[in-house]
Amino acid sequence: MHSNPRFFALIIGTEILNRRRADKHFDFLTKELLKRGHKLTGSFLIEDDPALIIQALKFLASQPGSVVFSFGGIGSTPDDHTRKAAAVALRDGTLHTHDEAHRIIAERIEKMNIPNGRYPLQMAELPRGANLLDNPVNGMPAFALDERFFFMPGFPEMSHPMVRDILDRYFDDAPPQHRMSMTALCRESELIPVMEQMPKGVELSSLPKLYNDGYRTAISLAGENKDLVEKAFVQFQRYCDEKEIPYSLHDET
Repeated sequence: MHSNPRFFALIIGTEILNRRRADKHFDFLTKELLKRGHKLTGSFLIEDDPALIIQALKFLASQPGSVVFSFGGIGSTPDDHTRKAAAVALRDGTLHTHDEAHRIIAERIEKMNIPNGRYPLQMAELPRGANLLDNPVNGMPAFALDERFFFMPGFPEMSHPMVRDILDRYFDDAPPQHRMSMTALCRESELIPVMEQMPKGVELSSLPKLYNDGYRTAISLAGENKDLVEKAFVQFQRYCDEKEIPYSLHDET
């Protein structure tokens, strides 16, 4: 199991950027992570450009504790560049025939009577050291590197069950977070002095809003240490009381 993972999404698809297809990965992944107490650190949506994919993977690999869910581009059509890009960014730059993947794909080609079967067989050409990921829909495997980089099809019906299985298999649920929230009837800038006093270990979220009757700022504090969160929240309450800023508290479930 990984310790202190930082999750990233790499969504590859020109058809998403030109609006021919809607992205469904970001919303799904954030919800699945939240169920397990995790969060998404970053999400990148890029076109099917080999150089761009390589640079994105190199950047993500450089981030401490990064775990990457990559969607799209692992097929055998000319615009599928992810397998080669992963080899360049994370390995020696070459693709190698993965014997087990070759066997599985060959069996699927025969069973499904796929025409031009030599093209799907290209999907068995993977970076050195790749481990296979089961595809619950058509059996064509995806792959992972170092139990850290997970390369899946762009089709949600295939990749999303893979994500659930990966999270269950490789990652423990995060410790529960204690959260306290309030809404202050003021500009966000009025609360900056107390924001600056928040201790390490307390995550601060500030969301300003403007309504017809004035400004609102929603404040949320969260952390593993319940006492620390409560003490930090009291600081906000005292500050608002001292500055005569009206506020309301919110229940957190």
